[in-house]
Amino acid sequence: MSDTGTVVIDEMRVPIVLAPMAGGPSTPELTAAVSAAGGLGLLAAGYLSADDTAARLAATRELTTAPFGVNLFTPGPPTPPTAFAGYLAELGATHELGTPKYDTDDWDAKLELLVAAPVAVVTFTFGCPTAAEIARLHAAGSEAWVTVTSAAEARIAAEAGADVLIAQGAEAGGHRATFVDRVADDNVDPLGLLALLQILTTSVEVPIVAAGGIGTGAGIAATLAAGAAAAQLGTAFLRCPEAGTNPVHRAAVDSTTATMLTRAFTGRRARGLRNRFLDEHTATAPVAYPEIHFATAPLRAAARAAGNPEEVNLWAGQTHALTSELPARELVHTLASDTKTALKRALSRRILDC
Repeated sequence: MSDTGTVVIDEMRVPIVLAPMAGGPSTPELTAAVSAAGGLGLLAAGYLSADDTAARLAATRELTTAPFGVNLFTPGPPTPPTAFAGYLAELGATHELGTPKYDTDDWDAKLELLVAAPVAVVTFTFGCPTAAEIARLHAAGSEAWVTVTSAAEARIAAEAGADVLIAQGAEAGGHRATFVDRVADDNVDPLGLLALLQILTTSVEVPIVAAGGIGTGAGIAATLAAGAAAAQLGTAFLRCPEAGTNPVHRAAVDSTTATMLTRAFTGRRARGLRNRFLDEHTATAPVAYPEIHFATAPLRAAARAAGNPEEVNLWAGQTHALTSELPARELVHTLASDTKTALKRALSRRILDC
């Protein structure tokens, strides 16, 4: 790893990073395909035990010799039961619920695994690891990339030793990567990607990967022009045959349904396709992650089994209608070609002297 921590980005043939889509869509096959195509595949370890993560790492290594990365959820504090008791009573009146519980997502064991069996990059969501934890990954030969949504979070990550920042705009599908989820922040517009990129490129001296609402080569080109070193795409890969996207989710993404931010399914703000469950419960859902995630697991599983898109989390970014069913390798190549075309077109436009 270089002093600037940009070895992996510098060696990528294509400036495309596969977003780590935990809970199903992320598979070794999808991760390997993106890396083999010249991008950087990220394998989601969220919701997995360390043993399951190790098995997926082994499977990915069987599929490609190209560099790839792993994403971890940074654990937060537990939520007092009194904070979500009323919401559980609301849901329990009409749905079967699971037991709400707190856990650290096997954080310590996963870190030990990645130190013992290092990958090119370890990325983090929901917070920033300590400087000591990042130093351990560096010593093992891995880069540490931290997902941020504001200048304040970017400064924290840079001071801790992050090699790269993943700037997540409000357009992104799935969970917001904010270090601390607060109801008070709901009245403040979350930064869109272009605004966030402009702020970060002038406030921190760390390479930036852009994420959020990027679904085309033109979108990638725009983020590169704005100063990003690469673009991270997730929703764009949901319909690829290598993705483990469940059928209900896969079908729903191919629509013009609007997206919205909600805590209704997990107790943490996330962007998904609007459905009946979000309409009925977003306003009352508390900040209580991962407790609500575990409590709603049975109702989500039942909806998937029944083919019911109205009561399952359909995480997707704002450009979901642009997705296609291309194999991941072909999609990467198409996006790369379209990015080059968009950049050439932009450069060919006449810019008047001021």
